[in-house]
Amino acid sequence: MKSYFASESVTEGHPDKVCDQISDAVLDMVLTNDTKGRVACEALVTRGLVIVAGEITTDCYVGVPKLVRKLLKDIGYDDPAVGFDYESCGVMTAIQEQSADIALGVDTGGAGDQGLMFGFANNETPELMPMPIMLSHKLVRRLSAVRKDGTLSYLRPDGKSQVSVEYENGIPKRVDAIVIGAHHTKDVKTEDLRADVRKLVIDQVVPKQLLDSNSKIFINGTGRFEIGGPVSDTGVTGRKIIVDTYGGYARHGGGAFSGKDPTKVDRSASYVSRYVAKNIVKAGIATACEVQLSYCIGVAEPVSVNVNTFGTAQVDEVKIAKAVREVFKLTPAGIIQDLKLLQPIYTKAAAYGHFGREDEGFTWENTDKVDQLKRALR
Repeated sequence: MKSYFASESVTEGHPDKVCDQISDAVLDMVLTNDTKGRVACEALVTRGLVIVAGEITTDCYVGVPKLVRKLLKDIGYDDPAVGFDYESCGVMTAIQEQSADIALGVDTGGAGDQGLMFGFANNETPELMPMPIMLSHKLVRRLSAVRKDGTLSYLRPDGKSQVSVEYENGIPKRVDAIVIGAHHTKDVKTEDLRADVRKLVIDQVVPKQLLDSNSKIFINGTGRFEIGGPVSDTGVTGRKIIVDTYGGYARHGGGAFSGKDPTKVDRSASYVSRYVAKNIVKAGIATACEVQLSYCIGVAEPVSVNVNTFGTAQVDEVKIAKAVREVFKLTPAGIIQDLKLLQPIYTKAAAYGHFGREDEGFTWENTDKVDQLKRALR
């Protein structure tokens, strides 16, 4: 039986992703100087303006305007002709301290909020991620790479991708459709851009065996994408949570990651859920696995642990969930310690997905619990 599934991704210059990176850059600066700092930071970008707001409790100084301008420059918003650039945009801040009521539970090791988080892994790709989202991420990363290295100097920072994969009996067989939106200068011809993006982006990323004569390729569907970034679209932190995780292939608890320090289980428990699911799949216990954790504010241990292997495991899922509790530390303090989450690593995680990036040194992508899981299930 055939079925189709599509996922999307966006470049680091997409307005929502700009906001995610701003929020996480603030978090990284705090963690660099104060690992006990508490951060819940949001950003909004629009034409000529950046607004940063939230709750931060720290002993260190955070120069938000300077930080924002450096980040915008690094992303590529450095040309006034784009309509939004790091030197001329305004930066407003509205930051206060975190509620003392939250600190009552967090400072004693409890969760920073209630919530439910999901982690997922399957064997569709070497990264143990669903194929549609992995290909989507790789396409926009390549789109940004050829912009930044000058290969396609007419490209601008904004951009999007979308990949539809055809499945046969649940196994990915081919790429049915690819959609690319590439932000560009006004002087490039549409036919030249389409040819360049096909040759230097799509053909460099998507394996040839996945494409055939029936695969549909759409590059800048309207023909032009001159107006992009915050000039055309207001961005807000946390609006690309499906891009951040599994492209809609697996469930999402609803909480965003960016701008939150790891005492917030929206972030840390989502990371450890991915860590658990990936180790289960890597161990050969199942070919697909979704892990759900739920928490109560101020309480350290998860309220519930659920493992769903979609019928692919030879072991009872209740036994797997029990083994997960034995092998993995699932309290906020335990997660932070095991996954080393007090490092300033979050800005680079804020674009191109938080999962499946094995070359980035993200600890939640490690598969070092495989042997312990196998022993626990004997």
